[in-house]
Amino acid sequence: MLRDILDRLMKGELSAEGAEKAIRLLAVEDVSRIARLDVGRELRHGVPEVVIAEGKQINDLIEIVTSALAAIGRVIVSRVDERQVAALKSIGVDGQEPLINILRRTVIIKRPDFQKRNTGGRVGVITAGTSDIPVAEEVEVMATEMGCEVVSAYDVGVAGVHRVLAPLQEMIEKDVDVIVVVAGREGALPTLLAGIVDVPIIAVPTSFGYGFGEKGVGALMAMLQSCSLGLAVVNIDGGIPAGAVAAMIANRAAKFREREKTTNS
Repeated sequence: MLRDILDRLMKGELSAEGAEKAIRLLAVEDVSRIARLDVGRELRHGVPEVVIAEGKQINDLIEIVTSALAAIGRVIVSRVDERQVAALKSIGVDGQEPLINILRRTVIIKRPDFQKRNTGGRVGVITAGTSDIPVAEEVEVMATEMGCEVVSAYDVGVAGVHRVLAPLQEMIEKDVDVIVVVAGREGALPTLLAGIVDVPIIAVPTSFGYGFGEKGVGALMAMLQSCSLGLAVVNIDGGIPAGAVAAMIANRAAKFREREKTTNS
């Protein structure tokens, strides 16, 4: 890891040229001929490595995840199926059994010694319906693993819009930096909330829905046509990218809060 390289440089165990070479080698980790992991991504801009399992052979997935664990200590695996989850449970690194957290279609795997940072960023996550929860969990995983506190509320869509008032009030009281709204079908909830709150809204259309505009197309089109300002839209079922963007916004806000606190103290 970068910190180890810098420690060795400070102790005189590495020359400046040796440290530079080690950092360059750290930037990309080759896995046989099947993948090139960007192991320096989180150090470079704060977003952890995410391996998408969909479409990968189990042996290839295990090799990629094992390499990522050895190099960076933690990997998020998205869009997993049951067979892939079963295989991931058997992973070991350097004789250690990693810590595994399994959600519906996302798996977080960490070495026992991995230390997650806490940034002070605050992210709200709201779903219109219960069918949207798997995508919302992707948002929560990314935001949490990027150091944010997450406040969530499920099944508060426009079919009973009064349900959103209490959780929205909680998010305002906790002064969240950004709210991610996950909705399928007609995708109306993000537009409604963007007209109420004074924080950025990230809308995530989900593929829940049928008939005309099915598979999230109707929700995506509605969100893109929103008349409320302060709202941005990601792709259908894009929980991972929405969580990453939300966490980057929240972490930057937290950085300036901390700087202001230091200045005023």
